[in-house]
Amino acid sequence: MLEHILRRMGFGASPAELAAWEGVPIDTAIDRLLNYESMSTDHDAKIGQPEYVGITTSAGNPFSPNTSINDARQRWLFRMIHSQRPLEEKMALFWHNHFATAYSKLAGAVGQERATRLMDNDPSSLDGSPAGQIHVLRQHATGSFPGMLLAMAKHPAMVYWLDSQLNTRTRPQENFGREIMELFSLGIGNYTEQDVYAAARVFTGFNWQIVGDRADRLNGYYTFLYRAADHDTNAKTFTFAIYLDGGKTIPARAAATGEQDALDLILALARHPATARRLATRLYKFFVNETSEPDASLVNAMANAYLGNNYNIKAVLRTLFQSSQFRDPANFFQRYSWPLEYTVRAIKEIGWTGFSANSALNPLTNMGQQMYEPPDVNGWETGPGWISTSSMLARMNFSATLAQNQRFNLARDAQPYRQSPDGVLAYMLARFPNIGFSSTATAAMSDYLRSTAWTGTDAQLQQRVPGLARLIVGSGEYQFN
Repeated sequence: MLEHILRRMGFGASPAELAAWEGVPIDTAIDRLLNYESMSTDHDAKIGQPEYVGITTSAGNPFSPNTSINDARQRWLFRMIHSQRPLEEKMALFWHNHFATAYSKLAGAVGQERATRLMDNDPSSLDGSPAGQIHVLRQHATGSFPGMLLAMAKHPAMVYWLDSQLNTRTRPQENFGREIMELFSLGIGNYTEQDVYAAARVFTGFNWQIVGDRADRLNGYYTFLYRAADHDTNAKTFTFAIYLDGGKTIPARAAATGEQDALDLILALARHPATARRLATRLYKFFVNETSEPDASLVNAMANAYLGNNYNIKAVLRTLFQSSQFRDPANFFQRYSWPLEYTVRAIKEIGWTGFSANSALNPLTNMGQQMYEPPDVNGWETGPGWISTSSMLARMNFSATLAQNQRFNLARDAQPYRQSPDGVLAYMLARFPNIGFSSTATAAMSDYLRSTAWTGTDAQLQQRVPGLARLIVGSGEYQFN
């Protein structure tokens, strides 16, 4: 049960982390993971220390995750592996897919340094420049959903990603107005083309601006800008209620106060029952089970928790994590691991001594998930869409590389079980939890260990144990979360 909770509410656990959680009651463990705000945020201070996963920089360049996308990817991987607030990173990943924004479009417009800042700048380390989009998603991860919607509508990365800077009163641009309803809140079937046009007019004037020297790539940065002169001041009528009294029309307003239009629409979208149900369903599939139809009673309970707690995401998650469905063994390993989930879990369970986060970046791309680069506004194709011949080969190759890299540590950890190959096999299957192997598969693994006369020597352990880790972690049975 504990391993299941650590996989779902985080990215799994290393043997040392499992030992630290041993004896903690399940309800207490869930509460600590959910209410992570009091936990340390010093993870970045550990970058470069020998007991943690390593990072690699280009020759002669300092590590600069706020301005180099490759370094930013390594930093996020480092946080997923080592953060004491794993649910924060898990939710940031969930929301990154929900509010899918790609670095490449930004970089083509503003250059790689500013695009990296737009994606995941940590404002605590650069004076004056605002938080990158992923950092904003961390800040709002389990908080107010209307607050998150507003933060995304005004974030310069989203402004450019969905062309809001082109949205003016004389020529409304519909991209953001459509996606805030179709992808971010209500879902298809709960709005009309009339609503799309009205929403586009609501967000007229939402723009961005550069602060600082435009020629200074490292210090100039983008922020949100509301251009009042571009805002449509006329009334906007929708087919669904905007106000609690049932009113469907946002009244005409002076351009100077036009941002209130967005606040009114965002709150209407956030409190709509379709939004509550859509968010509950997506969170259910992400945390409970995506291989069968969602449990209607739990989805309803989650939606009611959302609507009854001022549209707070933590209230939804609390209902989910406290449910019998979340803890039901029938729902264990009923999610296809995203490449990032698979990779981080493999690193935590196999080990990372002498391993660099940089070594995981190309394999992740080959598995189908490049960080900060969802394929389009719909995000990645999750579920069985993660698994193909090429992506499975990439996962198998990564497991082989990592296991070989950690062969001495894996062999050392298996020494207490060296008396027999069956003991080693039992230990390894327990170390790498999975959906379950057939008797034929376990017999094949046993045969692998016995392919030469079993002696249990250090040399034999260093050969066979990493090979067995590769077979387990690269297997189809391990690809489920």
